[in-house]
Amino acid sequence: MNDSKTLSVTPSRVRYSILGLLCALAMITYMDRAAYGSARDDIMASVGRPTEDFFYLLIAFQIAYALFEVPAGWMGDRFGPRGTLLRIVLWWSCFIALTALVPGILIAADLTVEVPLLGVVMVAFVVIVAIQFLFGMGEAGAFPNITRALYNWFPATQRGSAQGTIWLAARFMGGLTPAIWVVFTVFIGLDWRQTLWLFSGLAVIWCLIFMYWFRNTPDEHRAVNTAEREMIAVGRSAHVDHSGVPWKKIFTSRNLWFICLMYMVTNFCWYFLMFFLPGELRAQFKDKSATDTGKLLVGLIAGSPLLIGMFGCMLGGVLTDRYVRRTGDRKWGRRIYGMVGYGMAGVSYLLATLFINDFWPFVACIVMMGFFNDLIMGSAWATCQDVGRRYAAIVAGTMNMIGNLGGALGNLVTGLVLKSYADAGDRQAGIVTMFTIYAMVYFVGVLLWLKIDASKPIVDQEG
Repeated sequence: MNDSKTLSVTPSRVRYSILGLLCALAMITYMDRAAYGSARDDIMASVGRPTEDFFYLLIAFQIAYALFEVPAGWMGDRFGPRGTLLRIVLWWSCFIALTALVPGILIAADLTVEVPLLGVVMVAFVVIVAIQFLFGMGEAGAFPNITRALYNWFPATQRGSAQGTIWLAARFMGGLTPAIWVVFTVFIGLDWRQTLWLFSGLAVIWCLIFMYWFRNTPDEHRAVNTAEREMIAVGRSAHVDHSGVPWKKIFTSRNLWFICLMYMVTNFCWYFLMFFLPGELRAQFKDKSATDTGKLLVGLIAGSPLLIGMFGCMLGGVLTDRYVRRTGDRKWGRRIYGMVGYGMAGVSYLLATLFINDFWPFVACIVMMGFFNDLIMGSAWATCQDVGRRYAAIVAGTMNMIGNLGGALGNLVTGLVLKSYADAGDRQAGIVTMFTIYAMVYFVGVLLWLKIDASKPIVDQEG
């Protein structure tokens, strides 16, 4: 009798296994994405194009990633994150495999086409750009649906911490990927195609585990007891049909548009670390990667801003939730850490321009930038849950959509500036120029956080 009573009042902990599954997905998402930063030389060589043209692939990915955020978020809100995540992970795994397979077949056939104003264009290059667009379509749904799953599975007072944990996992794997790439391609001896196929296979294995264990809500999971269901449900009313989405309220929300503009800052400035930094370190500090051991060291250092950034993700999530619990002030609880993070990230980029020729001080500044940028992640995504509530995936998808349009713009500007300076024989001046631009954008982001109020939901009633 006592045992039965204890079980009835002690919440089960299934939500943490759900969090573990979602963290694994976040890790796979960033591993697959970050791999392109390490593979860029091989990919571009496989289609007969210079490395400097790699940014066209990044823009194709970012545009697709942005455009399909809201549709993928709507699917998660309407049909549940379980089926939606299974479909999109299998989709993008297919196109990772095709990235390694298709260009080699086409380049072997020496296919070219004549395009007015552009001259001769290799079909393989066009195809690889199209594959990256389709890859971006798949990855677009990951984080909005993770956000929706966390909303379903965690009480409001743990959302920021849960989001921080998700981004910690994502940054951890994104930071390790350059070193993992070196291990597979240099020490184990796999070529770049085999490594991409391996990454694709890991995502498929995750899908099998996810399909077995995950359910859309605690009510659907047999291992969840009543106490855990009640704890998760505190502060929200019963679920009702989700077909009548208030699109007008969502897309005309002043609060949401400032959230979106704020997130453009992160994406405009941050993608340099994932896609450009590994190659720029190899190009500017060639002596550091002259040996196999040196290549591994540079790979670890290239990922270090993400590895240190993961602590920023966790710390920011913990701090924002603690502030909200202690004060009840959700507006400043989300806002203050976003402002601090953006301000210090801008300062870090400016400091890096002073040490452009000094390897370790330069790396230290970039690592600081990664940490302070990621300090805002828990606040930003928890704000989407706060203002979106049962439309959390749509709101998060909207933020990530506009944010990744900022990422596409950032990749375009970065690619053109670095290509221009590289052609002029002064790569360092290109880095200094871009770091100065990034710093100014971060300072604008500090002001944008002042216009965001996480205490004002888009739809007043939870149900």
